[in-house]
Amino acid sequence: MTSDPGSLAPRMFIDGAWRAPAGRDTMAVTCPSTEQVIGEAAIGLASEVDLAVAAARRAFDEGPWPRMSTAERASVVVHAAKLLAERADDLGRLVTLEMGLPVGMSTAMVGRVPGTVEFYADIAASVTQPEYRDEAGAAVIIREPVGVVAAIVPWNGPVGMSVTKIVPALLAGCTVVFKPAPETPFDIAFLVDALAEAGLPKGVLNVLTGGADTGQAMVCHPGIDKVTFTGSTAAGREIGATAGRGLKRVQLELGGKSAAIVLPDADLDQVAAGIGMGCFFNSGQVCAALSRVLAPRSRYEEVVAAVEAAARTWRVGDPFDPGTTMGPLVSARQRDKVQGYINEGVQEGARVVVGGGRPEGLDKGWFIEPTVLRDVDNSMKIAQEEIFGPVAVVIPFDGLDHAVRIANDSSYGLHGAVFTADAAAAMDVATRVRTGTFTVNGFTYNNRLPFGGVKNSGVGRDSGKEGLESYLELKTVNLDSLAAQHYRSS
Repeated sequence: MTSDPGSLAPRMFIDGAWRAPAGRDTMAVTCPSTEQVIGEAAIGLASEVDLAVAAARRAFDEGPWPRMSTAERASVVVHAAKLLAERADDLGRLVTLEMGLPVGMSTAMVGRVPGTVEFYADIAASVTQPEYRDEAGAAVIIREPVGVVAAIVPWNGPVGMSVTKIVPALLAGCTVVFKPAPETPFDIAFLVDALAEAGLPKGVLNVLTGGADTGQAMVCHPGIDKVTFTGSTAAGREIGATAGRGLKRVQLELGGKSAAIVLPDADLDQVAAGIGMGCFFNSGQVCAALSRVLAPRSRYEEVVAAVEAAARTWRVGDPFDPGTTMGPLVSARQRDKVQGYINEGVQEGARVVVGGGRPEGLDKGWFIEPTVLRDVDNSMKIAQEEIFGPVAVVIPFDGLDHAVRIANDSSYGLHGAVFTADAAAAMDVATRVRTGTFTVNGFTYNNRLPFGGVKNSGVGRDSGKEGLESYLELKTVNLDSLAAQHYRSS
């Protein structure tokens, strides 16, 4: 590799080189399981944003990358993915150190990167292919890269989300200015160095670390053509407003409060498995989490018991222990926020079935138990607001129409699920719940399919063919008869 990817010192990657930050201010990065500072990250200044955008602008306007064939670009990113896979153990451990995901899960996440990259590389040629049409006149529809992309990701899935934003943009021919979350600023170095070694031209990918001010400087910069952001709805609103004033293309994948509807004929083993993964994976720090469980009143006690059993299967502890399946929350602030929601829910009348606080014996680290709350009404704060922690609320319903109304009684619309033995009923529910993604009898996140939400859950779609298409602009070239004949024969 061209530099040490494990370096936890402040630095930026601009115009093909790692460099020391211009400013003196840094952010301490703390391991959430030990509460020990593991490194310092730079806070990018407006002047560094200018340099990064200028480098990306030159690479797009004058450099070879947008003018290379799709196959040539694909060769670079696939090579980089293979280099990244060689460091999967090191990268997985760094992710665990940064944000607390159990090491087996973080290493597995890194291990899926080559397959994801190869998927995008395989479809890139067809997605970027020009299209000939003759609709009352001949024309060619050309798909061109949108330009310079500002990409900002959160901390809860740093490697996967980095790849899902950066790789499709690069394959489309765009150049990128990227900002990781303040909590997870170091792991991106592995991907940067792999791409550099694979032959990515300088300036095509630039990385700035920092907080909201750095991100805001990127979003409002006149040299940026598109903004893609995954994070909170509050931040997404600000980004959307800023991007709108500059008429920039914008893609926002935001929060969720997804409902899992358990129909009376549901297999409760399937319910337990689906809710277990859908609500407690990554300590519940998942925007698509199935955090509202809607249960028929006739089987309410059974469903509560199934969700409780699912919660009890998760082993909370040291994320570097191979036997651990749930690590800490990412920060003290996040843990306190989740505990606050649990306490407020109890004050509103909900009852704790299991969990509800810090696990015994874990006095250090930002841990919280997998928690199930029963006797919840959908009007309660714990049913309306995104908790972003391992907390499931179980809400009773009376009849299918009532269940659908409850599911749709939310400002969010990111994910959802139905559990039933009736395939026709499953598809009926899937079409009636207003959400961007939906799962039948389980919890699914497939980054080879379009993913995104409606309402306060965002605008546009990441992932899949549609995610790659979002980094392309359409150009219509109207042809006269001579040009049309030439095009058809070429």
